[in-house]
Amino acid sequence: MPLVQVSRDDKVATVIFNRPEAMNALSRSLRLEFAAVMRGLAEDPEVRAIVLTGAGERAFTAGLDLKELGSDTSNLGAASSDSDDNPVKAIENCPQPVIGAINGVAITGGFEVALACDILIASTNARFADTHARVGILPGWGLSQKLSRRIGLSRAKELSLTGNFIDANTACAWGLVNRVTAPEDLLAAAQALASDIAGIDPAMVQAYRSMIDDGFAINFRDALALEHDRSAASNRAVNAEDVEKRRLDVMKRGRSAI
Repeated sequence: MPLVQVSRDDKVATVIFNRPEAMNALSRSLRLEFAAVMRGLAEDPEVRAIVLTGAGERAFTAGLDLKELGSDTSNLGAASSDSDDNPVKAIENCPQPVIGAINGVAITGGFEVALACDILIASTNARFADTHARVGILPGWGLSQKLSRRIGLSRAKELSLTGNFIDANTACAWGLVNRVTAPEDLLAAAQALASDIAGIDPAMVQAYRSMIDDGFAINFRDALALEHDRSAASNRAVNAEDVEKRRLDVMKRGRSAI
C-alpha cells in the first residue's frame, strides 16, 4: 500500500497519510512520498483545492517517527530545513488551498503539519499536543511562532511547555479549528468546503490567499498598504461585463442557501 493515498473528485483532491498502524507517523519515506504527491498536485491545473487527512480514526499524524529517530537522528536536522522531505514546506509551496481534516491526534510534528494548512476542521476524535519539549527536540517547522499567533501567547506557552493535550472542542473555542464534526461527517464536510473554494476562479483564490498570508506576516499599517496596492493593480483589469456575470452567480447561489 502507498504511504500516501490520493483520490480525486472533480477539482478537489484528497490526500491521506496512510500508516494507520503507526498512527500515521511521518517516517522519512512517508515524508518523501508526501512531498512528491504535493508537488504533483501543485502542478495540476485541474486541482483547485486539497483536503489532507489521516487514515483511520486514531491519528491525523503523530509527527516524526520516534522509533525511526530512536535508532538514527542523522536526518533530524534535514527534516527541520527546506529539504525535499519537509511536509510543511510541501503544503506551504502548494498554490491550492489545503484544508486539514483532523480525524485523530495531531501531535508535535503532526501539529506543525496541521498548522501549515489554510483551514482546519476537526472530528470529535481530534486531539492536539505539542510534545517537543518532552521529547527534547525543538520545533523546526514553524510551531513555536505559528501557534501563538493562532491561539495567543499564553495558551501557546501552556501547550508547548506542558505537552498536554487539548480536545477538539477546546481547539475550536481557542480558534485553532473552524468547526467540529462527528467522525463520520468529517471528510464530507472538508470536501464540501474544498468544493466551495474550487468553484471560484483559481487565480483569484491564489491572489486573495496570498494577500491574507502576506498581510498577516507584517504589521497592520503595512498590511493595509499592501492590500491597497494589490487591489488597485488587480481591480484595474476588472470589466463591467465580468462583474455583472459574477453578481448574478452570487445572487443565484445566495438564493439557494436561504
